[in-house]
Amino acid sequence: QVQLVESGGGVVQAGGSLRVSCAVSGIAFRVNAFGWWRQAPGKQRERVAFINAGSSTSYADSVKGRFTISRDNAKNTVFLQMNSLKAEDTAVYYCSYNQIYWGQGTQVTVSS
Repeated sequence: QVQLVESGGGVVQAGGSLRVSCAVSGIAFRVNAFGWWRQAPGKQRERVAFINAGSSTSYADSVKGRFTISRDNAKNTVFLQMNSLKAEDTAVYYCSYNQIYWGQGTQVTVSS
């Protein structure tokens, strides 16, 4: 079955960096697109980054220039590099395939 497993979250000071990873199994990874989403307490889940099979990317305006999504087809893994983190980036971060399959999420907390 399809599985997505996030890792790499944690606590970081404002201005710092963090990289989260999403290991994918159960599908043909290299021909599919994936997204990173986040959900802060009391807020709706929002998509922050997207990468297609050709590695074209798109970002939410709130993270553009600070976050970078990438993929490693040899390792079936999607990454989200987050730089210049702000307190408002605090959320649970999820990776998703087709908004049908979701990982369990990884908590990112940015302290100010």
